[in-house]
Amino acid sequence: MLSQLRPALVLTLALTVITGLVYPLVITGIAQALMPRQANGSLVLKDGAVIGSELIGQNFASAQYFWPRPSATAPEPYNASASTGSNLGTTSAKLKERVGADIARLRAAGVMGDVPADAGTASGSGLDPHISPEFARAQVARVARVRGLPEREVTALVEKSIDGRLFGFIGEPRVNVLELNLALAASKNR
Repeated sequence: MLSQLRPALVLTLALTVITGLVYPLVITGIAQALMPRQANGSLVLKDGAVIGSELIGQNFASAQYFWPRPSATAPEPYNASASTGSNLGTTSAKLKERVGADIARLRAAGVMGDVPADAGTASGSGLDPHISPEFARAQVARVARVRGLPEREVTALVEKSIDGRLFGFIGEPRVNVLELNLALAASKNR
């Protein structure tokens, strides 16, 4: 039995070192060398200070900003340490109630017409930093009114902030809410 146990322990230890230490260090080194910005979280800086990440949404609740889609994280929205979906099915009364409340909040804020699906539904991780161009356009009138800006100027910022499909065919067009709100703040300073 000892003759079988020793090779098993040695192999377990060797594979643990290779897959748990060597491989992650090699991949981290390659990522740092080839794409250091992405490997370090795609951080967004303003005046030398980190204000967010392009990859994780933020909870913009003020009417003067574009709002993100709802977040399913708890105890607060866009809590990266609690990334999760809500796991509520389409027939869930709790989900219908939450979506109804989100849509009512948007209507009360002046969002009229069809409300895009992402305006009332959380992403799978609860951390999605993007909204659809339709949801961004639906918020233009509210943001322009609150900020005292012409709607055409705010619309131009939205259109300029739309990221197209990857390679022209993968995914859907999207707007990064943090980047759009930074562009909005910069336009006010001009």
